[in-house]
Parts: sequence; C-alpha cells; structure tokens
Amino acid sequence: MAEHIVRSFEQELKALSGSIAEMGGLAEGLVADSITALVRMDSELAQKVITTDARLDRLQRDVEERAILIIAKRQPMAMDLREIVGALRISNDLERVGDLAKNIGKRVIAINGNFNSKKLVIGVEHLAEIALEQLKDVLDSFTARDDARALRVRGRDDEIDALYTSLFRELLTYMMEDPRNISICTHLLFCAKNIERIGDHATNIAETVHYVVTGEQLAEDRPKGDTSHLINVLSDD
Repeated sequence: MAEHIVRSFEQELKALSGSIAEMGGLAEGLVADSITALVRMDSELAQKVITTDARLDRLQRDVEERAILIIAKRQPMAMDLREIVGALRISNDLERVGDLAKNIGKRVIAINGNFNSKKLVIGVEHLAEIALEQLKDVLDSFTARDDARALRVRGRDDEIDALYTSLFRELLTYMMEDPRNISICTHLLFCAKNIERIGDHATNIAETVHYVVTGEQLAEDRPKGDTSHLINVLSDD
C-alpha cells in the first residue's frame, strides 16, 4: 500500500482502539455507579446508570460499523485483522457489561430503599470490587497488548465463581433466619448473578486479548469455582 494509505489505515486502527478504551471506561463507570447506588439505595444514581447505558449501546454500534467498513476497504490480514476482530468481540462484551449494570440499577429502583440492614449488601459489594478489578486489569491488558496480564485475569475467574457461590449460600441463610429478608435477598441474588456474569465477560475479553496478541485461541474449558445448577438458573434476561 502507498505510504499515505498505510498511514490512514494505522489511524483507523488507532481510532478503533480508542473507541474500545472509551467503551471500557464507560462500562467500568456504569458498574461502579450501579454498586454505589445499591449500597446507598440511591434511586437517582440507579436511574442515571439505566439512562447512560444507551450511550454504551451507541458506541458499540459505531465500533461495529467502522470495523466492517475497515475490513471491506482495507482487506486486512494477520495481526491487523485480529485487531479488528478483537475490537468487535470486546465491544460486544462491554455492551453486555453495560446491560448487566443496568439490570442492577433496575433492581435498586425495585428495592426502593425497603431494607435497613447494611450487612446484607456487604457480600455483593465485595464481589463487585473483585469483578471491577478484573475488568480494569483486562482492559489495561488490551491497551498494552499484554498477554500475560490477560491470562492472569482469566485464571482468576474461578475466584469470582467461588465467591458468588458462598454469597448465594449466605443470602439463603438470611432468608431462612428471617422471612422478612426474602424479598431483599432475592433482589441481591440477582444483583450478585449480574456481577458474576460481568466477571465472565472480563474473562471473554482476556481470551480475546490472547487471540489478538498470539493469533491462537484458548481452550474452551475455563477454571471454574464451586457453582451449582440451582445458582445458575438465576438470570435477569
């Protein structure tokens, strides 16, 4: 390709990576705000999360359209093609992370401040801290094209799964101790499941980073913690 075409192509790839970085920052913010809204029972902040998710959806569609256009126009190969495919995959994962944060926001509004025991939400908050740490690490690994860091994120997926299982049992115990806890604990169980799935999307992104950097796909089997069939039936979809 002529030099000016190569330069233009490089700029298009950089712009695509920049959009992924913007989506990543927005997704992290939505998750953090949804958890803050849950801990503080802040319906106004929860509504902001729900509204802002639409911006993440628009960014995802923009990434998709531009990636398809680049492929059609440049017909990239090897590393360049993997960069574009990686951007498509990651944008889809981040769009889903936004949806899951929005689900938590909707739960906060549904709860409507009808509980007083802070201890019920401590476990969910801790689970969210780890999921957010995973999300930040894997987005940093994509920015730096750091395969080793991405693989470490993938290796910690079982930590979130195990913590989710423990939290599930803890919330069930609260329900059995006092039937008045059943409603709030049910909402918290759905919130926890949404967070656990955010961890899954961080792991998906880690696998995409590995593919972009090495050109190799990882085996489908992932490290898994102790989850049960009963736990996995929970879903906000």
